[in-house]
Amino acid sequence: MLTQCSTGFGMLALQGLMANSAFAGTARQSHFKPRAKHVILCYMSGGVSQVDSFDPKPKLRELHGKPMPVKIERTQFNNNGNVMASPFEFKRYGQSGTPVSSMFPYVAESVDELAVIRSMTSKVNEHAQGNYAFHTGFPFMGHPSAGAWVSYGLGTENQNMPGFVVLQAGGAAVPHGGVGLFSNGYLPAQNQGSIIVGDKAPAVRNIQPREDDISQRSRLDFVNGLDRAFLNRIGGDNDVEAAVRNYETAYRMQASVPELCDLSGETATTKKMYGMDSPNGVTAAYGHQALLARRLVERGVRFVELSCLPEKMGGGQAPNPWDQHGNLKGGHENMSLQVDQPIGGLLKDLKTRGLLDDTLVIWAGEFGRTPFSQGSNGRDHNPYGYSVWLAGGGVKGGTVYGATDELGYHVTENKCDIYDLWATVLHLMGLDHEELTYRHGGRDLRLTDVHGRVIQDVIA
Repeated sequence: MLTQCSTGFGMLALQGLMANSAFAGTARQSHFKPRAKHVILCYMSGGVSQVDSFDPKPKLRELHGKPMPVKIERTQFNNNGNVMASPFEFKRYGQSGTPVSSMFPYVAESVDELAVIRSMTSKVNEHAQGNYAFHTGFPFMGHPSAGAWVSYGLGTENQNMPGFVVLQAGGAAVPHGGVGLFSNGYLPAQNQGSIIVGDKAPAVRNIQPREDDISQRSRLDFVNGLDRAFLNRIGGDNDVEAAVRNYETAYRMQASVPELCDLSGETATTKKMYGMDSPNGVTAAYGHQALLARRLVERGVRFVELSCLPEKMGGGQAPNPWDQHGNLKGGHENMSLQVDQPIGGLLKDLKTRGLLDDTLVIWAGEFGRTPFSQGSNGRDHNPYGYSVWLAGGGVKGGTVYGATDELGYHVTENKCDIYDLWATVLHLMGLDHEELTYRHGGRDLRLTDVHGRVIQDVIA
C-alpha cells in the first residue's frame, strides 16, 4: 500500500529505511571479535626493492660488481648484470632494533609499530598481473578487490560514505590494470571502490547535481519507487538493490565529501607532520591523501587506499612509479621522498588520536626487485622474495617475520603469498577468510581463492 501512495508518504518511509544501517549497509556481522575496524593501504605501485628498504643484505656489498653466485631466474627484460649493492645505508631503530634504510627516516621513527614481513612472494612478474593478483588474489580482471571484500563483509560505519575509498591527489595515476583493480567484481555494486581526488573540486566525478535539492530528492524518490515496485514484482534482485543503495550513497556524498575534503579545521602542525608544507609538490600531495585517509577512518570508512604520484626523474612510469629499471638510486630516492614523511606522519597521528589501535596500515607493492643490476644501475622485477609491512590494528609491532637468502633473492624462511596476507588482514578485521564467500557461477568464491593461512606470528 505504501509504495502505491500518491502522497509521497511511501517514499518518505523508503528514505527512512535507506538511512537505516541495516538496510543501507551490509547485513553481515564479523565472525569473531575484530582487532581492527579499518584498513589503510599505502600501495607502492611498481615494485619497491626489498634490499634497499627493509631487508638489508651486507653480502651484496661484499660481492658488488661480481657475477651472481647462484642461478638467475628469468626476468622481465633479461638484461641482467652483476651483483649490485644497495646505494642506501641501513640503521637500526626503536627498541626493536629493526633495520630500515635511509630512504625512510620518518617511517623508521615508528618502527616499533611495524611488523615487517620479509618473505612475501608473487606468482606473477608483470605489473598489471601483479597489481590484480595483489588486489584481488587473481592475476586478471573480473574479481573483487580486497577493499570490496572488506566492504561486503562488514559494511561501513558511515552511511554517508562508501565502504571502500581510493584516494588520489596531485595527478596520481591508477596502476597498470586500470580501475578494475578497485572493482566490486561479482559482489554487489555498492562495494566497488569510489575514487576521491582530494585536492580538486569536485572531488568525485559527476557528483554535482544540475538541479536544486528539492528537485533532485523528488527525482530520486520517484526512481526509488519504481525500483521498489520492480523488486516486489520479481521477488528481489541484488543488482537492483545495489543500484538503489548507490543512488542514496551518492546523494549523501554531495554533502559529506566536501566536508571531508575541507582541511581548514586541521592545524598547521598537523599539516606539517604530513609534509603538506613541503616544497616538494609530490610530498605535499601524498601528504594530502594521507591526512584524508585519517579523516576517512575517523568517519567510519572501512577500507582506504592511497595512490602514488608519478616519479618523473628516475625512470619510473606514471602508473608504476617505483619501477626503476635504470637509475634505481635516483628513482627510489624521489619516491621515498614522496611517501616517507606522509606515511610517518599518518602513523604518528593515528597513534596520538587512539586510532592506530583499530586501524590496520599496510605498506606493500606487487613484487620486489633483483639483487643484481639491470643494465648498469637499475633492478628488474623479483617475485621470489620481497618485503611488506603492517602496523596497528592488532599487529605485533617491532617484529620481523620471514627471511630471504643472503642475497635477498629467494625466500628461505616462512614463505608467504598474497593469500596469506589477506587471510591475516581479514582475521584482524574479525572475518574468517574461508567463511567470507560469495556464490557466483555455481561456486562459492572468496578473496583467498582456495589458499591462505593466517600469519599468527605477526598478530599481538
